[in-house]
Amino acid sequence: MNRILTNLMGYHPIVPLLIVGTVFSSLTTSISLVFLPIYLMNSAHLEPVTIGMIVGAGALTATIGGFLGGTLSDFLGRNRLMLFSLLILGAVFSGFLLTSNSMLLCLLNILRGLFSSFFVTISKALIADLTKKEKRTRVFSYRYIAGNIGYAVGPIIGTYFGIAGNKTAFLFTSLIYAGYFLIMGFLLQYKNATSMTEAEVVEKVTISQSWKVFLRDKVLLLFICGSILLTAVHGEMSVTLSQYLNKTNPHHGLKLFGYLMSINGITVIATQVFITRWSERFRLFSRIVLGSLLFSIGEIGFAFSQESCGFILSMVLFTLGEILIIPSEYAQLDEITPRGMRGMYYGAQGFSDFGNFIGPWLGGIVLVSYGGRTMFLTFALVSLFSIGFYAWGRKLYSRQSQQVTQFKL
Repeated sequence: MNRILTNLMGYHPIVPLLIVGTVFSSLTTSISLVFLPIYLMNSAHLEPVTIGMIVGAGALTATIGGFLGGTLSDFLGRNRLMLFSLLILGAVFSGFLLTSNSMLLCLLNILRGLFSSFFVTISKALIADLTKKEKRTRVFSYRYIAGNIGYAVGPIIGTYFGIAGNKTAFLFTSLIYAGYFLIMGFLLQYKNATSMTEAEVVEKVTISQSWKVFLRDKVLLLFICGSILLTAVHGEMSVTLSQYLNKTNPHHGLKLFGYLMSINGITVIATQVFITRWSERFRLFSRIVLGSLLFSIGEIGFAFSQESCGFILSMVLFTLGEILIIPSEYAQLDEITPRGMRGMYYGAQGFSDFGNFIGPWLGGIVLVSYGGRTMFLTFALVSLFSIGFYAWGRKLYSRQSQQVTQFKL
């Protein structure tokens, strides 16, 4: 960890701040929003399908928000849009304190999904702007670890102090975003946050132009389709798993879910560097296939687990799949991104958040209609099905690359 902190000091001052901010934002999110389904079930007394719709509404908005935010950041500039997003997020989490009405909670979650996707997309694009190409993979690895530090610590803190998923958690989250807004605004005012990458071409791309490029790029569309399915599996795990455990074990289900979320984060922190180095010997597609298989095995494990040990082992396997998939998806995206359109392509990856709507919604329906075991087995199949889209996309990209090479020759 000290080595990581030392390495971060060699980057532009904005980059370490964005990494540290990722820790705090994921920590507060893991205390508040991760437990939102439990809050809606126990306080608002809503059914799993309704809960899935409310939680999924934010993810559905984020699907559009990532693309829109990335494109607007290319056109209007990263700094102002990112600061505005932080300000709105602080206000939204304050709004969670003031109502228990399901419609208002849904509206707040929609706003949260929109501006959270703005912030995430812009922060990733800004990190890439301020980092030389050969160092981007490592700094994105640091960002991934930072996010999981928050998710490892947050559920334990929330469960231990009894604030997970209640109004105190939303207040804490609101204050963190407000403080982040002030610090980031101050630093951006005195530090030059323009692109440090010498060979990058920065273009002003309109939303209509971005949309046309997006629709024409079949490789991007196929990769996003595969990512939507895997995101649906992950979204189902993080939302309906909590409802399943709370329903089947009312006394200890919430505590077990908190521990499982922490195990997810701890596993990433403990194994991410090793697994990343080990997996570099394989092609990106092979890493995604292995990750999808581990997702599927983890879901099967959830389906047949009866005791805590079974759920813990299944979560570890599921997390190993996550470690393989997420960096590989970003590496594929960076590989096909044209110069001057990073914001748009990074934003287009946000369409995969549609899976965070499908997963909780479909998972809620299957959970109510057919039970938890059928739900987990269904998403195990979804994970396997995603491999087909990635295989199709890689084949098409290889064919296009060969055509370009032959044309140059």
